[in-house]
Amino acid sequence: MSAARRCRPPRALAGLFVWHLKGAGTRHIPCQFVHLCRVANDRLITFQYFNFLKRMYVTQYNKDLSQRAKPKSDLVVSPFHEPQQLDQEKKVIHKISPISSVHQPWPETSRRNELREVKSAAETEASATSVRAEPKEDRQWKEMKLRLDELPGIFARLSKIKLTALVVSTASAGFAMAPVPFDLTCFLLASLGTGLASCAANSINQFFEVPFDSNMNRTKNRPLVRGQISPLLAVCFAASCGVPGIALLTLGVNPLTGALGAFNIFLYTCCYTPMKRMSIANTWVGAVVGAIPPVMGWTAATGSLDAGALLLGGILYSWQFPHFNALSWGLREDYSRGGYCMMSVTHPGLCRRVALRHCLALIGLSALAPALDITTWTFPVVSLPINLYISYLGFRFYRDADRSSSRKLFFCSLWHLPMLLLVMFTCKKSVLEKEDKTELLGESHGRAVGIGLP
Repeated sequence: MSAARRCRPPRALAGLFVWHLKGAGTRHIPCQFVHLCRVANDRLITFQYFNFLKRMYVTQYNKDLSQRAKPKSDLVVSPFHEPQQLDQEKKVIHKISPISSVHQPWPETSRRNELREVKSAAETEASATSVRAEPKEDRQWKEMKLRLDELPGIFARLSKIKLTALVVSTASAGFAMAPVPFDLTCFLLASLGTGLASCAANSINQFFEVPFDSNMNRTKNRPLVRGQISPLLAVCFAASCGVPGIALLTLGVNPLTGALGAFNIFLYTCCYTPMKRMSIANTWVGAVVGAIPPVMGWTAATGSLDAGALLLGGILYSWQFPHFNALSWGLREDYSRGGYCMMSVTHPGLCRRVALRHCLALIGLSALAPALDITTWTFPVVSLPINLYISYLGFRFYRDADRSSSRKLFFCSLWHLPMLLLVMFTCKKSVLEKEDKTELLGESHGRAVGIGLP
């Protein structure tokens, strides 16, 4: 009992000491936690930092798991010297011919063959070096020198000689369809003046569209785009064609034809050209431009605007829609790249519908020709097969709308127009029949007046 009593005070003192330590620890826990948070914020302890500490611990206490990285070479090659280093590392591989045995004689043929192989290897090496040197020369700017013998071809491309030939042919058809006796001098003057006016209009059109033609594959090789001629020379060429052409039509033919030629140049250069990047209405304006040349041919022969002139203009107006819409369908990428606002790009459905409508309109316009006393009634019958065929291709283009159908419609339009105009000319009413009819009408009118008098 005495021993137990003696041990109790020390145990009580130990319990009080532990209780005191626990109380002090619990009191200091919040302060220590805040201090740890501050240290963590100051030292930016993150998940990657803990991984780094873990790797240090592993490498320190488990030296077998540590790995040594291979040190990098001190020599650092500049990237600008890389092509030179690559050139130095290039190896030339020569073909080694087999060596004959020592005891066999060296024939002459083998020596010649060996010399040929050495020469061919040298030639190939020289050609390789020239090929390497060519791109460096091509990258340099070259001055393009204009030769006098190249001017006719350049001016022909500047004036779009094929399009000009089509314009002159339609004007000639209008002159031939006029119900008057054929005058060769007037015909030549009208054709020459119309051709000069077309050259002027096409040259001005290319002058304005240089930055846009450079983005299109179809027009990137035009003379102004490639810099073969200067813009000043192109403008001078357009003026030298336009002024004499309009003067020839006005003074040599009649003022009405000259006014139509001047109006057509204005419509093509100042209305159609800027509208190509603004609205799809440019196609309708361009169709009016293409419809005026046959009207000019008619007015050059008759000196007046008649129903026949308007009918010929209407046929050319309707023909241009299947022709151009089919052409533009295959050039949609080019037109969108050049920034042109075409139906085939912005309104593909309308492009197909308009082409089909005007194919069918050609049938109605052909039937209207004999009603206006321009052709006989055989013309609608003879022209019906070719009009039905282009209408069929227009329907296929409307239904399928692919490159194949558009190409077929475009190539059909190239031979459809001259065939239609030729059939129209063969079915034209002769001048003698019209004179006899007018005389008969005059006589019948005179008899009626005589009967009516007392």
